[in-house]
Amino acid sequence: MFKFFTEPKWYLWAWAGSIIILSSLWVQVQIDVRINEWFGEFYDMIQKALGEPNAITITEYWASLFSFITLAGIYVALAVAVSFFTAHFLFRWRTAMVEWYHSVYDQARTIEGASQRVQEDTIKFSRIMEGLGTSFIEAIMIIVEFIPILFGLSIGIPIFFFGEWEYGLITGALIWSVGGTLFLILLGFILRLVGVEYDLQKQEAAYRKILVIAEDDGTVRPKKLEELFDDVRKIHFVSYLRYLYFNVGRVAYLQANVLSAYVFLAPAIVAGVVTLGVMQQIIRAFGRVEGSMQYLLRAWPTIIELASVYKRLREFENKIEKNIQDEKTGIVR
Repeated sequence: MFKFFTEPKWYLWAWAGSIIILSSLWVQVQIDVRINEWFGEFYDMIQKALGEPNAITITEYWASLFSFITLAGIYVALAVAVSFFTAHFLFRWRTAMVEWYHSVYDQARTIEGASQRVQEDTIKFSRIMEGLGTSFIEAIMIIVEFIPILFGLSIGIPIFFFGEWEYGLITGALIWSVGGTLFLILLGFILRLVGVEYDLQKQEAAYRKILVIAEDDGTVRPKKLEELFDDVRKIHFVSYLRYLYFNVGRVAYLQANVLSAYVFLAPAIVAGVVTLGVMQQIIRAFGRVEGSMQYLLRAWPTIIELASVYKRLREFENKIEKNIQDEKTGIVR
């Protein structure tokens, strides 16, 4: 799967492409930091305008909005460009995988589900990585950039449960997000979601294989097809039930998440020690840090799917390697 990064043919795309993607994501995060500052300035201006008639001019108001439009426009343009380049980058990764599978297909074709691994799982791998990989990197960068901002904004502000401890907001975000993430990881482990996804794909592959055989073999009877489809139906129903339990916990947590920043800021808001602009900056920075820490939580269903795809491809490649070794041993003999 990772020959893309080790074969000289792909060095330029693999390593230069990775640098381009990482650099672009870093620039996006810097723009996001500037947008967070804009929120503070804008809402302080709004508070000033609402507190005293004609305290600001219409020119200042429009200039502030135009500043946001400029920042947002640059961010959107860069995000679209990164998405376009990442799609090409990952298709080259898929190509590197497929070319190796083609080169050893004589040893691979006897493995059950070989065609599905080469065609379906490689495209699933690249598509999942397209969203998951860049999101993960961006989440790490956001944490690195926004934690100092959140720390600076929270100095001297009373925080629920933590009082005026300067690390209160950061600790609160960490406890809430990591605690929720660990809870859902544990729930996913108890419900064996990765295993169910793997079993589901395995049953689908067996059903697909017998359908292909039935096209050319008249001895395959409908009863055999029905039996295999019954297995497919059963594993799908098991999957639906387990994801129902998982989503109860996941959705409930994400809904409660909307209020978390306001809960921690309650003493400061009631005491009136923060301006509207500072409050907006803190809430947005808190949300960015918390959201990045909750990356595993939000992406968990996709991570489960990727883990299942990785497991199947790893198993497929191990079987190919074993077949190659068996052939070599046979030649020696």
